[in-house]
Amino acid sequence: MKIGTCIRGQHLLEDLETAVAAGFDTVELYFNETLAGTDFKEISSSIKEITGNYGVTVSGAGLYCNPLQSEKARKELEYCIENVHLLGTDFVGTFAGAIPGKGVEEAIPAFKKVFTRLTKLAEYHGTRIGIENAHMYGHWYSATCNIGFCPRAWEIMFNEVQSGCLGLEWEPSHQAGQLIDPLMQLEEWVPKVFHVHGKDAHVDYGHIKKYGAWFGESYCVHRFPGMGDTDWEKIIHILERGGYKGDITVEGYHDPVYCGDREADGQKMALIYLRECCRQ
Repeated sequence: MKIGTCIRGQHLLEDLETAVAAGFDTVELYFNETLAGTDFKEISSSIKEITGNYGVTVSGAGLYCNPLQSEKARKELEYCIENVHLLGTDFVGTFAGAIPGKGVEEAIPAFKKVFTRLTKLAEYHGTRIGIENAHMYGHWYSATCNIGFCPRAWEIMFNEVQSGCLGLEWEPSHQAGQLIDPLMQLEEWVPKVFHVHGKDAHVDYGHIKKYGAWFGESYCVHRFPGMGDTDWEKIIHILERGGYKGDITVEGYHDPVYCGDREADGQKMALIYLRECCRQ
């Protein structure tokens, strides 16, 4: 299994050069809320120039926006679906969107309308759409920009929009933060997993026992793989048994220890750790 890293769309050349130098196999481009005028045809040339003969490939492009609320976001997501092949991949990661302040179920009609259109477009262009499972500080009764953060929502979403082009961009950290067992979840949902983010979490259960989990207290921190609570050897085994053919893409810029000037060190350690897990 290949190990990649996420590179920020607004820091494309800098992050890509760092990723190649570190020895990553793949990269995923990610954009927060907007592409900001990025042209996939233009950047494909820049990517080829930097990767050269290193064999580094693009595993996907992520546009993490709210397509239920923003027409601009929908148009840019359509652009990704139609043009991601220019980067040598068929995968687009995104959020399911939400109606801010409203519950998950209240957003389902809008989700069905928007993603029925998007999946038909994806089917036409041979593109896969993966919903990233971040809750983005929302919850069941009051979402922010992504209703696709938990299994109950997935059951409803995939029932309303039934398409082989619609799946998950899965990572254990956001599930651990909801006190869900990531390994048990992955066993069930691996057929719907199109892409995997390499990000883990550490949950302070002692803190939860004292303060609970609903009262504004911070009990969960995101960590690089190898520094959190999840057994990544088991994740890899579940993925392989389930027929997953993609990579694991390290999602950085979240770890509270390996950040800033230490970001590159954290990413390198995650790369080494995940490669070792793949050998087991």
